[in-house]
Amino acid sequence: MLDGPTRSRLAPVRTCTCFTLRKATRAVTQLYDESLRPVNLRSTQFSLLGLLAHMGTMRITALADAAVMDRTTLTRNLDLLERDGLVRIRPGEDARVREVTLTPAGRDRLLAALPMWEKAQKELTEKLGAARSHRFLADLTAAIAATHPG
Repeated sequence: MLDGPTRSRLAPVRTCTCFTLRKATRAVTQLYDESLRPVNLRSTQFSLLGLLAHMGTMRITALADAAVMDRTTLTRNLDLLERDGLVRIRPGEDARVREVTLTPAGRDRLLAALPMWEKAQKELTEKLGAARSHRFLADLTAAIAATHPG
């Protein structure tokens, strides 16, 4: 058991920004994952397909930067998407660089998932309220900018 002064010093850990954000992320991810279950996608995979649909073929490093993901996590997700035929990973012009492309099957799966994602997005926005949802996204974007400048 911890002594009183040590326990007091640790009390703010319960309101730690990182811990609270991770709890919120898990809760929100569960909502989106459940919504996307019928098309056999997880929210991270849906987001990666969406980025590729929006931006086109990307280098893995650029995709990792855009998604603010470490390469190991990104590679694990891309391997599953490639296994399912939703993305294609090929060497770029420089053989040291790998590029990711959305396949027609990936586009089709993304479009099939879109109404499910829209429903989850609408549900969360309604629960938070439009103004809070807008502030929430702005605050999260600011947090990303503060921790990943450039």
